[in-house]
Amino acid sequence: MTGTATNPQRRLGGLPVAALGLGCMPLSGVYGEADDAASEDLIRYAIDRGATHLDSADMYGWGHNESLVGRAIKGRRDKVVLATKFGQTKPQQQGGANGVSGRPDYVIEACEASLQRLGVDVIDLYYQHRVDPGVPIEDTVGAMARLIEQGKVRHLGLSEASPQTIRRAHAVHPIAAVQTEYSLLYRVEAEETRATTRALGIGFVGYSPLGRGFLTGTIKELAQVDGRRAAHPRFQGDNFTHNRALIARFEALADKKGCTPAQLALAWVLAQGDDVVAIPGTRSKQRLDENLGALAVTLTPDDVDCIAESIPSGAAAGTRYPAGAMKAVYV
Repeated sequence: MTGTATNPQRRLGGLPVAALGLGCMPLSGVYGEADDAASEDLIRYAIDRGATHLDSADMYGWGHNESLVGRAIKGRRDKVVLATKFGQTKPQQQGGANGVSGRPDYVIEACEASLQRLGVDVIDLYYQHRVDPGVPIEDTVGAMARLIEQGKVRHLGLSEASPQTIRRAHAVHPIAAVQTEYSLLYRVEAEETRATTRALGIGFVGYSPLGRGFLTGTIKELAQVDGRRAAHPRFQGDNFTHNRALIARFEALADKKGCTPAQLALAWVLAQGDDVVAIPGTRSKQRLDENLGALAVTLTPDDVDCIAESIPSGAAAGTRYPAGAMKAVYV
């Protein structure tokens, strides 16, 4: 099952998926504590509501997230498109940036570990989470392709890869999807990436389509920012003030459209093309329902343009990640 009448099917290369999926990262303590039982229940609820594209990674809670997802989909494996990622490694020192590995032997090792944690025989979409600049992408993707030959993976993906890297990877083995942060707030690199993915017939997966919560309209004061969000430059000092003013203009459009800011933000992302899907994350059934409500928001071409003009491309203040993590994106 890849979609419902209210959550239509789109394609990532040759892989059919629901247009609006579920990013599972928040279920592993990234934005505050999450209760495992409630999280498993949320995933099952999402599946029942048609959000059948589940996105995990081995570094979300360093294995915790995959184990959680595995428990939640037990007995429902045939109802979901299961995506996970490898390539980020634990930082060498407390508080340091994550490491990265694209070594062929590590690819095989990481996949075996993910399969065990997820409790499945095959992963539908397997991403390289971050490109390893020290290993030719051809070597990494070559190892990923062997996983397909072995029946352990169905489709390959890349995350935060540059257009040049995408082309080189796709020449080794077809890439089904490229995942990049994509929202009204942060879209410069994503739109450059999409020019490449469209040309190659690769699907595009937008993560953090709500700007890490900023575009929901619920974060109005600096005091509301805590947890991992506080480390992101977009939420710091003058950047927060600048970005909050941009979002206030956008919120007025949502009010005029008769939907929530989150719904308008998601509808805008999905309006970019049938090759685009979004994977907003949440810990709340209420928020999940709100997000799925975006599928009922109809936008005209003029609406799409007007929304884009409310937060012009490149207008957001602050980089997408803290300085250390920025070195690992768009490689």
